[in-house]
Amino acid sequence: MFHVVLYQPEIPPNTGNIIRLCANTGAELHLIEPLGFSISNRELRRAGLDYADAVPLHCHTSIDAFFADTTLERAFMFSTQHVKRHSDCRFKNGDALVFGPETRGLPESVRHLVPDGQRVTLPMCATSRSLNLSNAVAVALFEAWRQCGYPGSA
Repeated sequence: MFHVVLYQPEIPPNTGNIIRLCANTGAELHLIEPLGFSISNRELRRAGLDYADAVPLHCHTSIDAFFADTTLERAFMFSTQHVKRHSDCRFKNGDALVFGPETRGLPESVRHLVPDGQRVTLPMCATSRSLNLSNAVAVALFEAWRQCGYPGSA
């Protein structure tokens, strides 16, 4: 099982879509405060539909609290500022995939909490600025899950 980590997410429908994604891939979802919305937000619930009960959801007061509260071997920080492609990583069950807020991405101080080899990016056209957060999480999570043989899938 993978850990999807959203650092200070801002847009409820993106987080709702990611709840649904985690439910369908068996991933746990971690939200790092402050959040740009309430967990009970109507838009969040609508996008997540009835999947919220199927997803282990954890809220942490800070990224340091996440690392202190969660047992994991590795975390991968995703940013447009990195050069190593996600497809060049060898993910394993239990890894955390960490993504920044929609409007500003992960701050440098958070990105550098992991070794260089665990700072990754998703390739895009050179003229593009960024992907939508829920799309970026989907691309990364499905690649990690694929590499592990899709455990738990039908």
